[in-house]
Amino acid sequence: MKSFVLLIFLMPLSILWQGNDITIFLVADSTVADKPYKDGNPEKGWGQVFPLYFKEGIQVDNHAVNGRSTKSFMDEGRWDKVLSLIEPGDYVIIEFGHNDEKEHDPTRYADPDNAYRANLKKYIADARAKGAKPILATPIVRRKFNEQGEFVESHGKYPQVVREVAKSEKVPLLDMQRETKALLMAYGEEGSEKLFLHIKPGEYPSLPEGRDDDTHLSPYGAFRVADLVASEIKKNVPELASYLKE
Repeated sequence: MKSFVLLIFLMPLSILWQGNDITIFLVADSTVADKPYKDGNPEKGWGQVFPLYFKEGIQVDNHAVNGRSTKSFMDEGRWDKVLSLIEPGDYVIIEFGHNDEKEHDPTRYADPDNAYRANLKKYIADARAKGAKPILATPIVRRKFNEQGEFVESHGKYPQVVREVAKSEKVPLLDMQRETKALLMAYGEEGSEKLFLHIKPGEYPSLPEGRDDDTHLSPYGAFRVADLVASEIKKNVPELASYLKE
């Protein structure tokens, strides 16, 4: 009995932890968040369907919330809540930008070159301090085309800042801006409507007057974007890719 106890004591902690599930924490805005199902609500975030992509042994804990930026997510104590839950070996996917851009809202605005960049670095440093593995994601695109039917980028410098921080901090990057832009261009101006909330009046009880929304995802769009997230993980986070379903 004593020798067994001594053996357990001498075993590396990494071996002892192997029996525990790994958790992927999602820290983001409405494009990722879980949405209610009441009255057939058609709005979904890609994080809502993301758990379906993984084998046993991976848990997805989605903390994304509508309307949040790198700044407001921290100011509201949401990041502290995530940090309290993280265990060594977990992952944190960080995707912001849509609301950091809102210059006229001081509770959310984070300029790309200074506050936004600094906030991303803080998320990375805090996650690493807890023994987690941070992953940055550029924000998914909005659906926007000009009169000639050409795609128009609406995120300005924010995606490039994410790329620069990922490179300087040596963390994996999921380039969702690039991938979703390509997706929308492949579908075209009209076809890409089905990725977002283009709802006819009376189609859903939750939206009796209908809705034309080129920011938030439809159920179909959530799955298509989650497909792209999984593809980016396969390319850039190989140790996590082994947990993806075939």
